[in-house]
Amino acid sequence: MNHGKLQRRLSQRWHAWVMARVSAYTDAHLRPYKEKLLAGLRGRVLEIGPGTGPNLRYYPAQVRWIGVEPNPFMHRYLRAEVERRGVNAALIVGWAEQLALEDESVDAVVSTHVLCTVSDPERALREILRVLVPGGRFLFIEHVAAPAGTRLRRWQERARPLWKRLAEGCHPDRETDRLISAAGFEHVFLQRLLLPVPLVAPHIVGVAIKRAAVGVSIPHPH
Repeated sequence: MNHGKLQRRLSQRWHAWVMARVSAYTDAHLRPYKEKLLAGLRGRVLEIGPGTGPNLRYYPAQVRWIGVEPNPFMHRYLRAEVERRGVNAALIVGWAEQLALEDESVDAVVSTHVLCTVSDPERALREILRVLVPGGRFLFIEHVAAPAGTRLRRWQERARPLWKRLAEGCHPDRETDRLISAAGFEHVFLQRLLLPVPLVAPHIVGVAIKRAAVGVSIPHPH
């Protein structure tokens, strides 16, 4: 194994170990938003980058869950959580930028703290649109860049190189809100909030809806 691959595997193992221990902290702050966002899901649901599985507790029993997780060291935590929750699940090693799923094959896609880490977020969003059925929903909770010119934004930009190394590619200053709005969804509804976490306090919670088939109306998400 060459040095680059070894370094990558060590980073993945470290990140999985850390996430298994800190996910509960962030989940405690996001619980009311996740409960509301995920409660009404039905059918086939794809979650990109599910990590150690903190979202599995929020899915309704009737959901058929598909997880696409690129870090193989997360999988043992995920499998344990799937078994503990009794979720109807399929787990795939893969990347959000190249989903091994057919066109228009899932009813919803879920992403929480994932689009900050992918190497090509625009491509990942195109893949999400591709696999969603017409009228399908992309549900997201993501941290985003602080407003331009603010002190926090300057700190995010300064910290980016080290932050990416420590958090498996995470960009603290990525304008994920802008990227989702420009991705080609028919409707985007989002809420902004601040969490008590250093550097990545600005967050968005929302739903983006793919254009429905002709003659089908889409209700406003509550």
